[in-house]
Amino acid sequence: MSQNGFTFGRVVRLSILSLGAVVFLAPYIFMISTAGKAQSDIFTSSLNLIPQHWFYVENFAKAWSRVHMPTLLFNGVIVCLMILVIQVVIAIPCAYAMAKLKFRAAKAMMVLVMLGLLVPIHATALPLYVGFDRIGALNSYAALVAPFSISVFGIFLFLQFFRAMPDDLIHAARLDGMSEIGVIARVIVPNAWPAITAFSIFSVVAHWNDLYWPLIVVSNQAYATPPLGLLYFRAAEAGDDYGALMAATLIITSPLVGAFLIAQKRFVEGITMTGLKG
Repeated sequence: MSQNGFTFGRVVRLSILSLGAVVFLAPYIFMISTAGKAQSDIFTSSLNLIPQHWFYVENFAKAWSRVHMPTLLFNGVIVCLMILVIQVVIAIPCAYAMAKLKFRAAKAMMVLVMLGLLVPIHATALPLYVGFDRIGALNSYAALVAPFSISVFGIFLFLQFFRAMPDDLIHAARLDGMSEIGVIARVIVPNAWPAITAFSIFSVVAHWNDLYWPLIVVSNQAYATPPLGLLYFRAAEAGDDYGALMAATLIITSPLVGAFLIAQKRFVEGITMTGLKG
């Protein structure tokens, strides 16, 4: 072992991790580079990450004006926030009941949760679309939110986390006169923030980037989500203004990157604790 603590094995691990980071960050770096290039700089035989002519202001101005970017970002925030709140409110009591309450149907419910993980949205898209059309709920926040209000992945994630919580903690709360709702609100939730944060990252990223379902139920641009707005932008630009398109993509992905950087510590903690305690 060297005096500064860098062993050969550690150097190898850091080298591999650094190489992996470069590989995964390469598309984002290329996107940032392209967002600042003119058309003549993009379609050249040489690949330069640093733009020869800086067009960041022009491309971002196009991205902000050609589609109503504030509306897209607002819709994305509203839809993701509504889905996340409803999912957490439903998933935590369900997971708590299966993890800590003794009843005959617990194993059957667990089997149903596992089976629910196998059903993709594509399998239920047609009946859901017909149902929303019959009640006149297309082009609405309800159509964007309702199909995802119950997250079987969230129930499964919280179930693994709650199973490792000490039963004595819950018994003590019951002895103090707390109801089951009080136990969930005052004991379970305060101790489950790492798992909630981890699930929040998964949920927000999945629904912020979702194009499939909004493309089906939304035709009014007033309810367009960020990925659907990018589709409208590309159609409006005939698909060839890649500098402005990358600028629009950068605007839409920046909130996710910022949110992950802020919550990354709790995210890693939640995933680690859930994996070790399952």
